[in-house]
Amino acid sequence: MSFTLHLKSCPFSVIRSWILQKKPNIRNMFSTAGAPGPRPASVVLLPRSLAPDFEKFCQTNGGPLPLLGRSEPGRTDRPQFRKYEFGACTGSLTSLEGHSEQLKDMVTFFLGCSFSLEEALEKGGLPRRNPAGRGHGAAYKTTVPCAAVAGFCCPLVVTMRPVPKDKLERLVQASCSLRGVQGQPVHIGDPGLLGIQDLSKPDYGDPEVCGPGDVPVFWPSHLTSLEAVSSCKTPLAFTSAPGCAVMTDLQDTEALAGSLTPDQIPEVHCISQDPLHYSIASASAVRKIRELETVIAVDLGSRGIGHLLCRDELLRASLSLSHARSVLITTGFPTHFNHEPPEETDGPPGALALAAFLRALEKGVSMAVDQRALSLFEKLVQEAVEQGVLKTKIPILTYPGGSARAAQALLCSDGDPRSPRFDHLVAIERTGRAADGNYYNARKMNIKHLVDPIDDLFLAAQKIPGISSTGVGDGGNELGMGKVKEAVKRHIRNGDVIACDVEADFAVIAGVSNWGGYALACALYILNSCEVHGRYLRRATGPSAAPGEQNWTQALPSIDKEEKMLDILVWHKVRSGVSGIVGMEVDGLPFHGTHDQMIQKLLDVTTARV
Repeated sequence: MSFTLHLKSCPFSVIRSWILQKKPNIRNMFSTAGAPGPRPASVVLLPRSLAPDFEKFCQTNGGPLPLLGRSEPGRTDRPQFRKYEFGACTGSLTSLEGHSEQLKDMVTFFLGCSFSLEEALEKGGLPRRNPAGRGHGAAYKTTVPCAAVAGFCCPLVVTMRPVPKDKLERLVQASCSLRGVQGQPVHIGDPGLLGIQDLSKPDYGDPEVCGPGDVPVFWPSHLTSLEAVSSCKTPLAFTSAPGCAVMTDLQDTEALAGSLTPDQIPEVHCISQDPLHYSIASASAVRKIRELETVIAVDLGSRGIGHLLCRDELLRASLSLSHARSVLITTGFPTHFNHEPPEETDGPPGALALAAFLRALEKGVSMAVDQRALSLFEKLVQEAVEQGVLKTKIPILTYPGGSARAAQALLCSDGDPRSPRFDHLVAIERTGRAADGNYYNARKMNIKHLVDPIDDLFLAAQKIPGISSTGVGDGGNELGMGKVKEAVKRHIRNGDVIACDVEADFAVIAGVSNWGGYALACALYILNSCEVHGRYLRRATGPSAAPGEQNWTQALPSIDKEEKMLDILVWHKVRSGVSGIVGMEVDGLPFHGTHDQMIQKLLDVTTARV
């Protein structure tokens, strides 16, 4: 037997009487989920003095704690309760009889439940996890902190459903279509990335098992409220027990706000296999990033790079970078071996443009360059700061080579592969090692004597879970282009000799490599201005960042900044890659009339309103 009380239609005296009576429990009310009218809710009762802070805590962490409403002191429906004293759960109650005096000074909060997610998944084609309706699904404490408010400071709790890989995107889209943003998952992939060590040992509910071909998908859980109540250590509090719900006429306005536009429906993309990790972004954000990929692929130098293109490499690379905490960027192609310096003007501008935007996103950024070129790059960075191209200096590292252990020592804290110092490596127009161990420019000249084995860092990263890599190139002999080396050998002049043999996870192909760096910065702007992706990034906790935040816009590459950067390179006698000219050109193409137009096209796509 189940009991439903419609809060809006009941006077306070009737509601209060139900608090103190032993009525049947209200459990697993899945059948009403998603239907108009009564909706399931969990309940939290706290002292009146804590009510303002808890309300703010829920509003700040609306994903796991969608606040439906709050009552006058003492007002609630009646499920089975948990009792908390000074942060510890001290028992379960079938009624609050005996606490009537304390209830006079307590406030009741009603929080939306994740129960109605079941119907959305079922409509998408996923059978209910528990057709018999007994018990409740698995929920796990994570290491993801909710945004703290006063004494409320706790980890996010999530529910998990195994989803067949071939139905993943359809089911995610179905849950969002029926439940709005509340149906959006907060993590797809390896539970270890949430700090969950063993799916067979949930903190709440019954274990879930992922079968072959299943992907674990996680949604924020209202059971986060239990952790929040425990964290505040108030002398007395009550919550509805896990698996119990009251039925209310209060509506989840965020979920009902609801039906998402086609452009808001998330697309799901795999960004890592080890550990398994998927990311999501809105259809409109994905469409714009694909347009960026098309824009930079124009082959003005007629090199045949169209044969190297792989769809969505820019998208996956930027999604992976968006999740990274710390990035190592490398550049430098000493093609002009008879000059000092031997570097070319392609590479450093794209690398610094990407670094500037990563810094605006408050990510750690470092650069790795040849020991021979360290002094030059220190001057370039210093003058870029003075000219406003960069806001602050970027640490510059060198890697002289050595054993695989030496590469691991640079990439990981104390050399421990369980503690990577960087999440992502990016090579932009960085000379890459060929199959014979040498390094070649486009004319088949061996320039190994000018190059440090920074390739070894990318090779080491392939064996360290949690480090991804991107290579940006325009000719096939750049670091990371090993991913497309067979196409380079077949379609690029001298490709059988010069093709880079070292792979990156993502190979971004551009007509000029600088453009790839600019496009990565622009794609990161698009993603971090996307509400769908932003919610996923922050696990639906904490306040959302304002789309197109001012410092992000200022951090984008611009014609003015890139002209200044090229001018700095010319001052230091860095030459154009194709012509060898010391002047305002890159790869033989003039800045004015070519590169400035490319930058403007990228900005137009990036900042265009949908």
